[in-house]
Amino acid sequence: MFIDQAEIYVRGGHGGHGCVSFRREKYVPKGGPDGGNGGDGGSVYMVADESVSTLIDFAGRHHWIAQNGAPGMGKNMAGRSGRDLIIRVPPGTLVYDRDTGALLKDLDEPGLRVRIAQGGRGGRGNAAYKSPTNQAPRRADPGEPGQERRLRLELKLIADVGIVGLPNAGKSTLLSRLSRARPKIADYPFTTLEPQLGIVELSGYRRFVMADIPGLIEGAHEGVGLGDAFLRHIERTRVILHLIDICPLSGGPAPSEAYRTIRNELAKYSEGLAAKPELVVANKIDLLQGHGPLDELRGALNGEVLAISAVTGCGLELLTERLWQMLAEARGRRPAQEETLL
Repeated sequence: MFIDQAEIYVRGGHGGHGCVSFRREKYVPKGGPDGGNGGDGGSVYMVADESVSTLIDFAGRHHWIAQNGAPGMGKNMAGRSGRDLIIRVPPGTLVYDRDTGALLKDLDEPGLRVRIAQGGRGGRGNAAYKSPTNQAPRRADPGEPGQERRLRLELKLIADVGIVGLPNAGKSTLLSRLSRARPKIADYPFTTLEPQLGIVELSGYRRFVMADIPGLIEGAHEGVGLGDAFLRHIERTRVILHLIDICPLSGGPAPSEAYRTIRNELAKYSEGLAAKPELVVANKIDLLQGHGPLDELRGALNGEVLAISAVTGCGLELLTERLWQMLAEARGRRPAQEETLL
């Protein structure tokens, strides 16, 4: 099950209470205060872990609380500090404060670690208050409460190239031919029900990550079909691969109409997504009887259109090289991403 959104409650551990105690030993009169400090509460950390792929761990567990600090004890013994709680999330997870809507952290790189809720400080025992003028203090501090937050987690997959297109345009087939990913492939619409990632390897030890999302149809921004919620998973991509069925079934939209439908849905979802560099690719050329439909599409778009067959493999090498070139250009002009700190 692929889950890409969750709401959770996190709380750092409470600090342990300080202790009021006096030394009591035989033949040691007026031993003085010896109450220890309470231990600090554990903090809650989030870590981007590559071994985690979805937010499914949060589907059945909504409360994440670090361990409390232990109270202080006599004989100047401090309480044990609480253990930190480590929450592992997939790289690409955005952490929002649910109440304010503020972005706390974008865990967009594997290994990134952020403290999301600080544990409370332990209270001081009465031994900390002894002085020449106060030799028998009976005061100890309570532990401080741990920081608590209600969070909204949103996963945006990290990929270099995102594939968009109408259902049955051949997106899953293309991903399976270019990578070792094994998405479900069938001859009916909406075969892909969740995003799929694949690593495309080229000669010279070059590689990039490609993402396939469920197909879009007209009105997806209004919830038609599977809607456009999965478009968040290609918002991080540098290049959009727009796959078009050059030989649609009878009654289906013409290639140029299919292109305009997808472009309209991208623009309705996000202007930033629609403005990304795009490579238009005509698929299923093995079914064509001539070059008429391909020439018509190129004329309607007045731009570059690559022709491939994901089934036979025709044109795939040229496609991957062109994508690599576009990625290199996009990396060169991509502005530095600003981080929102806690």
